[in-house]
Amino acid sequence: MSPTIERMESEQQMCLGKGVLLEPFVHQVGGHSCVLRFGEQTICKPLIPREHQFYKSLPVAMRKFTPQYRGVVSVSFEEDEEGNLCLVAYPLHNELDDLENMESLADLEPKNKMKWSNKMLLDNEGYTKDRRHMRKDKDKSLKREEELDWFQQAEVLHYSLERSNASRPQIKHNPWSLKCHQQHLQRMKENAKHRNQYKFILLENLTWRHRVPCVLDLKMGTRQHGDDASEEKKEMQIRKCQQSTSASIGVRLCGMQVYQSDSGQLMFMNKYHGRKLTLSGFKEALFQFFHDGRRLRHELLSPVLRRLREMQAALEACESYRFYSSSLLIIYDGEPPRSRRSPEDGLSDEEEEEEEEEDEEAGALGFRGGGGASGGAGGGAGSAVACRGSRLVPGPAVDVRMIDFAHTTCRHYREDSVVHEGQDSGYIFGLQNLITIISQLEEHSTD
Repeated sequence: MSPTIERMESEQQMCLGKGVLLEPFVHQVGGHSCVLRFGEQTICKPLIPREHQFYKSLPVAMRKFTPQYRGVVSVSFEEDEEGNLCLVAYPLHNELDDLENMESLADLEPKNKMKWSNKMLLDNEGYTKDRRHMRKDKDKSLKREEELDWFQQAEVLHYSLERSNASRPQIKHNPWSLKCHQQHLQRMKENAKHRNQYKFILLENLTWRHRVPCVLDLKMGTRQHGDDASEEKKEMQIRKCQQSTSASIGVRLCGMQVYQSDSGQLMFMNKYHGRKLTLSGFKEALFQFFHDGRRLRHELLSPVLRRLREMQAALEACESYRFYSSSLLIIYDGEPPRSRRSPEDGLSDEEEEEEEEEDEEAGALGFRGGGGASGGAGGGAGSAVACRGSRLVPGPAVDVRMIDFAHTTCRHYREDSVVHEGQDSGYIFGLQNLITIISQLEEHSTD
C-alpha cells in the first residue's frame, strides 16, 4: 500500500487509544464469516490463524490476485448510551508496524453510530420476490420478524435502489451480508460475559472504487474440506461438491449481486441457489452476471478472461499450495460512466434487433438472459475501448481476486501434518472451465 495523505484522511478514523465504529459491509454476497466496513477502502473480518498466516507469507507472484493485507485490530462488542449494539475496532500495539501507513489523525469521533437493531435492517417495500421462489400468499399483516426471516432465506430476489439528490444509487444492505451480520452479532452477544475482545484482520475493500458494485462469488476447486476437517465435515463437503457443479467443472456459484439498469434494481442470488444449478444453469447465471437487463456487456469479458489466464499461470507456478474452500471474486461497476449513453437514450430498432439475435445465439449455447433464474447485470469504467452503438469511451474496470484462505495449506506451514506436492489441480481445473465458459460467451457476443 502506498497511500497519499488525502487517502489517509478519507480512510482513517483511528488514532491510538480511539476506536473505529465498524459498519456492515453491504457488498458481501457469499461466505459465512461476518465482513465489516472499517473505512472507505478497508474491510475487516474475524481473524483465522491459517488465513492470517497466508496473508503474512504470501508469495510476491500472488499478491496482485488477492486483497491487500493491512494488519490486525481488536474488535469489541459494545452498547451505546441508547442501548444500540455496536462493534468497535481498536489498534493492537504489536501490530503497529502493519498499521504504519494508517496515520493517526486528530480526535475524530465517528459521525454516525451504526444501529444494529432490527429497525435499520429492513425496509421491505424495495424488495420484490422472484416468482419461482415466491411463497404462497400469506396474511398481509406478517410480523416484521417473519418478513426479515423470508428476506434472509430467499434464494433469489430483487432490490430497488434508492437515489440521493445527486442521483447516485444507494445500497443499504443485501440479504447475505445482513444474515452474516446478525448471526455473528448474536454469537458475540452470547459470549460477551466471558469474552469481549476479538481479533479481526484488515483487508483491501475491492469494491470501493465502484458506484454500484456487481459482485460474483465463485467457490473454486473440486474439493472444499481442509486436511484438518473432521470426518463429519469432510463427508458434508464432499456431498456438497458431488451435488453441485463443483465436482463436474470445479467451480460453483456462491453468491451474486448484479445491477439491472433497465429496472434500476439489484438482483441477489445466494449460495443455496448456486448449489442447485446444473451446468446449463451455471452458464445462465454467468450470462446474467454480465447482462445489464438490456444487453450483454461483452466489453467486460475480455478483461476478465485476461485476468483469469494470468491467475492460472501464477497458480501453475505455485508449488504445494492447496486453496481448499477458497473463492474467486469478479467485480465491476454496474453504473455506466457519465460519458456513456444514458439508459433513457435507449437503443435504435436496428441495435435492439442485433442485441436480440446476440441473446438468441447465446441461448442456443446454454446461456439465457432475462427471466431464467431471474435477470441480469451490467456496468464498467477503465481503459479505452470502442463500444458498439456508442462513441469511444473509457472501457470497463474489472477486478478478479482470490479470497478466503481459512483452509489453505502449503509446505511452508510447518505445523501441517499433510504436505502436498505439485499444483492445486482442482482449483486450476475450475479456472480452466470458467475460462472456457466465458470464452464461449465472448465468442457468441461478438458474432
